[in-house]
Amino acid sequence: MKEKKTPNEVIADLKKTIILNPRCATAHYNLGVALMEQQRWDDAIDEFEEAIENSPRMFEAFINLGGVYFKIGDLEKAIKANKRALDIKPDYARAYGNLGFIYLQQENTEAAIDVLKKAISINPIFVQALSNLANAYLQQGNIEESIAAGKKVIEIAPTFALAHNNLATAYYSKESFKEAVKHCDKARELGFEVQPEFLKALEPYRSKGLRNL
Repeated sequence: MKEKKTPNEVIADLKKTIILNPRCATAHYNLGVALMEQQRWDDAIDEFEEAIENSPRMFEAFINLGGVYFKIGDLEKAIKANKRALDIKPDYARAYGNLGFIYLQQENTEAAIDVLKKAISINPIFVQALSNLANAYLQQGNIEESIAAGKKVIEIAPTFALAHNNLATAYYSKESFKEAVKHCDKARELGFEVQPEFLKALEPYRSKGLRNL
């Protein structure tokens, strides 16, 4: 069986391909992905931009370019790159999902909800978008909608620990303490590291016979 190439060997081979065919957008894109995996952000940006220059409708390059900009903290450029991807492919759920997550980081909750709904309308089982939508509703103070979105997440992905943690937070905000404890414990069982402050806040509601408000 042929031995798998190391990441550095893959990069070297792609660079050789580009020397032979400098306008090969796919080679530039693949090199960008390989460099991204090594966290060589500036070099990855250069390669994705080369891919786009040679194939302006390569929406995947815009998505990965946005991912790099997000990693280095340039959220505005990350937004712009994902919007460019949507200009090319308006039904691309991942781009809407990415925008939703970025808007959440900016605490632009209304915008996040809007694009996350679009992502889910395109792909109703887009778990990450549903999870982020639950967070957005929680950020907005819309507890019932947050719980509804969180329930959809665990229907699709019952072992998604973060979703259980988010549900625990939402139920706690609703003062449904029994449900909060249940989902908190499930999140921990699945390996999620629940905030110590939240665990402490839940502790009084672990008593037997407590009424679930």
